[in-house]
Amino acid sequence: MKSNAARVPVILSGGVGSRLWPVSREAHPKPFMRLADGRSLLQKTFLRLAALPGIDEVLTVTNRELYFKTGDDYREVNATGLPLGFILEPCGRNTAPAIAAAALYAAERFGGESVLVILPADHLVADQAAFAEAVDRAARLAGEGWLATFGIRPDYPETGYGYIEIDNSENLIPQSAAGAWRVRRFVEKPDTELAHRYVESGCHLWNSGMFCFRADRVIEEMQACAPDVVVAVQACLSASRRTSGDKLHSVELSRETFEQVPDISIDYALMEKSARVAVAPCDIGWNDIGSWTAIGDLTEPDRAGNRVLGEAVLHDVSNCYIQSEERLVGAVGVDNLVIVDTPDALLVAGRDSVQDVKNIVGQLRLAGHETYRLHRTVHRPWGTYTVLEEGRGFKIKRIEVKPGASLSLQMHHHRSEHWVVVSGMAKVVNGERELYVSTNESTFIPAGHKHRLENPGVVELVMIEVQSGEYLGEDDIVRFEDVYGRC
Repeated sequence: MKSNAARVPVILSGGVGSRLWPVSREAHPKPFMRLADGRSLLQKTFLRLAALPGIDEVLTVTNRELYFKTGDDYREVNATGLPLGFILEPCGRNTAPAIAAAALYAAERFGGESVLVILPADHLVADQAAFAEAVDRAARLAGEGWLATFGIRPDYPETGYGYIEIDNSENLIPQSAAGAWRVRRFVEKPDTELAHRYVESGCHLWNSGMFCFRADRVIEEMQACAPDVVVAVQACLSASRRTSGDKLHSVELSRETFEQVPDISIDYALMEKSARVAVAPCDIGWNDIGSWTAIGDLTEPDRAGNRVLGEAVLHDVSNCYIQSEERLVGAVGVDNLVIVDTPDALLVAGRDSVQDVKNIVGQLRLAGHETYRLHRTVHRPWGTYTVLEEGRGFKIKRIEVKPGASLSLQMHHHRSEHWVVVSGMAKVVNGERELYVSTNESTFIPAGHKHRLENPGVVELVMIEVQSGEYLGEDDIVRFEDVYGRC
């Protein structure tokens, strides 16, 4: 690999994390979960990559609906103003199309020799120094034309991970990447007995889902192993909208063409087929945070084995994980439970059954229940809204609008709205009128009226919205103009 080859970190931020409901939801997925230190998994991933030497840009592949939320998270931690790139997907199509799009983007912007370091957005790595060393080894492999993956040395027989079986008959390229091995095969999540055998064999590593390869090399290999993916993604990129600004580049993938892209993982499409796959074993303090048990393990237990995040009063309780955002939790005479309380949903699960939480999400989705998708507080590009109360024919929201931000010019068919300003100043379009509404003042917007809400000030605008009507769903909205491109 030439020393001047660009190193481009790629963050894949597409999963929902249904096993971590009720905190992880479709509109607020697992990468945005805040841990005890106040930082999200996405922010931790960004900082991990930003700390590597020689970074030209951090590229994120995410859903179009999460673009502004992702930007908000990055602004909190991107102190050095590292350039950002975004590939915005209109819908999920798994990791192979996402990585193909990232490779084609990097080859175009930085050249085919650029080295991609690909990480999921929702994992933890405790040892930054060991991670940086593993990336250096993987980058040397990539420079030799290998498709490198990061294998985690297992310290217990985990049944929730896939495994990588190494070919230990031949150390791979010892002069440039000592300790790396050719991959013999990828294996699916094993049962308990098989997992024990994998750990005892010394020839199996956990499949971390992290990769490193040259942009041109992965494109060539995908053209050989999954040509339909490359062709479809190339067509999609050609039809997509691109924008560039100060240290910001984005590609908004065309929905019409992206929906035709095969839905397939990078393991199935490429890694299991290519003869040029190598693995760099590493001990980096890796955790994929795949369940509430994994979240609980991040908190120190008390003498009874309980781990508590929030406020709780316990009597005769042992080996439980309890998390509450707002309310006090009281527990009596229980053992081995997970209790997670949010403002609008409560999870109670046996610790041995946390992998099955996704089944609750599936039932909620089939029933059309909003809690599979939204929290009571919903983030929008302009700010947030919180549903305070709702009932038959009415809904009450607390709306916060960032300084200088504006909602779309819109109209509702089935509901009217009464806006009361609590603090700040609102600039309002109400039908044909444009007016300013100050603290303790209000305005009424009948159904069918075009309207817009804007914060022209330098402090946050807070207001109460009272909706009334025969239908109060969030999909009763017609947008005419929108600064965030949502029309």
